[in-house]
Amino acid sequence: MPRFDVHQHLWPEQLVAALRARRDLPRLRGNMLELDEGSFETDLGEHDLDRRLALLDRYEIDVAVVSLQPTVACEQQPDLAEAYHEGILELVAASGGRLRALACGERREGFAGACVSARRLVAGVDELAAELAQAGQVLFVHPGYPSAAPDEAPGWWAAVVDYTAQMQAAYGAWLARGRSDVPVIFAILAGGGPFQLERLRARGGALTESQPNVYLDTSSYGERALGFAAEACGVSQLVHGSDAPVMDPGPTLAALAELNLIDAVAGENPGRLFA
Repeated sequence: MPRFDVHQHLWPEQLVAALRARRDLPRLRGNMLELDEGSFETDLGEHDLDRRLALLDRYEIDVAVVSLQPTVACEQQPDLAEAYHEGILELVAASGGRLRALACGERREGFAGACVSARRLVAGVDELAAELAQAGQVLFVHPGYPSAAPDEAPGWWAAVVDYTAQMQAAYGAWLARGRSDVPVIFAILAGGGPFQLERLRARGGALTESQPNVYLDTSSYGERALGFAAEACGVSQLVHGSDAPVMDPGPTLAALAELNLIDAVAGENPGRLFA
């Protein structure tokens, strides 16, 4: 059975050129990615197709689902989204079936689904969800731009505090009013959303035990969090995602193997969505 990674990011040359050409944020200056939240040194070689396929081989990943992360640019920068759309399909075509791509916030032909920010989902994505359901495509929910951090906040603040809060809000919004006919994947275990399910029920939330079209990706988590999510939501609702190249796929894959979940979470479950 093919092994999947449903959460990777890959920048085609057209996107890199568009980022270099921008005067306003976000933009690239040399290898420095400049965002509202700060500047980050970026190894652009990690977005080379051959190097990405070598990464997949190293971790025995057959298929990676790639997107343009809303934390960099997606919904607010249509010029960057178009550059990504133009270039990523070329990489998919050249990958020999190893890559599938998600579009930026819309249903597009040739793509496996759409990536939206957590805040956009909270605001409402009914029309997009209906289009994806009709096309048989997937909705992927990813953190968006972080809010301003407190003074002297540590460097991990946005990733650990802000992003997870965004994702919990999106997960709650979907459980409250989301559609059941479109598969939706929440990045980073929905920010720990499964931890809140008992409290949701205690506060009167109507929630069935099974949410068959709601999936949680595993990126950046280890044995304790993955074991809890599997118990709270069911193994069938977890799908392997790494957030490469931002994160190394190795530790989460090792945790899934230790829990004896790797075949289901990296193979069977995403295979239902992307085979």
